[in-house]
Amino acid sequence: MTKKQEYTDDYPDKTLYLPGPTEVREDVIEAMAQPMFGHRMDRMTDLYTTIVEDTKTFLDTDQNVIVLTASGTEFWEATTLNLVDERMLVPTAGSFSERQANVAERLGKDVDRIEYDWGQAVKPEDIRDALETGEYDAVGTVMNETSTGVRNPIEAIGDVISEYPDTYFIVDAISCLGGDSIDIEKHGIDAIFTSTQKAFAMPPGLAVCTVSDAAYERELSKESASWYGGFERTLEYYDRKGQTHSTPAIPLMLAYRKQMKHMLEEGHKARDKRHREMAEYTRDWAREQFGLFAETGHRSQTVTCVENTQGIDVADTIETVSKEYDMVFSDGYGSKLGQKTFRIGHMGEHTVESIKELTDAIEDVAGL
Repeated sequence: MTKKQEYTDDYPDKTLYLPGPTEVREDVIEAMAQPMFGHRMDRMTDLYTTIVEDTKTFLDTDQNVIVLTASGTEFWEATTLNLVDERMLVPTAGSFSERQANVAERLGKDVDRIEYDWGQAVKPEDIRDALETGEYDAVGTVMNETSTGVRNPIEAIGDVISEYPDTYFIVDAISCLGGDSIDIEKHGIDAIFTSTQKAFAMPPGLAVCTVSDAAYERELSKESASWYGGFERTLEYYDRKGQTHSTPAIPLMLAYRKQMKHMLEEGHKARDKRHREMAEYTRDWAREQFGLFAETGHRSQTVTCVENTQGIDVADTIETVSKEYDMVFSDGYGSKLGQKTFRIGHMGEHTVESIKELTDAIEDVAGL
């Protein structure tokens, strides 16, 4: 049984290079420390409409935007309940895509998997073959497989699914949206969602989802849907009140407002370019010192999964870097990858210079 471990509030600050949560600007943290106000006051309308409309502007989308007090996991459930009656196609190539399929099964849906080895990317032609042989309400795909460092070709997959108008396209972009740009409308995405603690570089606790008009109409035609994350419930309340239907985490939304202004000032294209430069630096370093786990041509712009070809003690290296340099990165995900890989999150407010500080520390500790 877990025992209480008293929170002492005297922990050393660590710079986070995790696949999330990531570093948060000081003024964004400070934005949360404001006097509390009611979530049905005009002030809340001003706050919520600001973050919703600013998010649309940043993502360059005309789709509806929902911001919920939840983790991104909420939208695994909500999109499945809102868009799937019976059958769903889910390509699996890592821990999070497998979890997306498991969630749908727990919700009583008939899930067909296209299974790939971990480290491999989803192939659009396999999606086409599956759609030609079966009728699916939706295809659910992870854009950025956090466990393996794979960036799936969502654009090409979406173009294939667009040829099947009765099949909806659901994209989990939890560990990349905001650091890896995508044209949502152009590639027929009906719902794409993320969590704020990843490339948005905000505190954890909010989930963001865009919803196409077709997806909204689909939910209206169904006999049942998600209550908390229902498209109709959330968007109809926004249209009427400019607020959330249930009590939101107001301090987190104040932080969201502040950080989204920073993101708009940088711009989506510039933010994408900065993340691409960080990814290129990290990959070059990994090639020189270790290896890369993800398939060539399909490597993440926000998380690099490094193959431990040097046979270093990953757990000990992480612990020593944390102790001596106050920097934290991540080991391989789960029992499959454990000591075989480690992961560096280069997302949010990091730069090539700050990532180089981490790789220098790893080299020093590992004796490279």
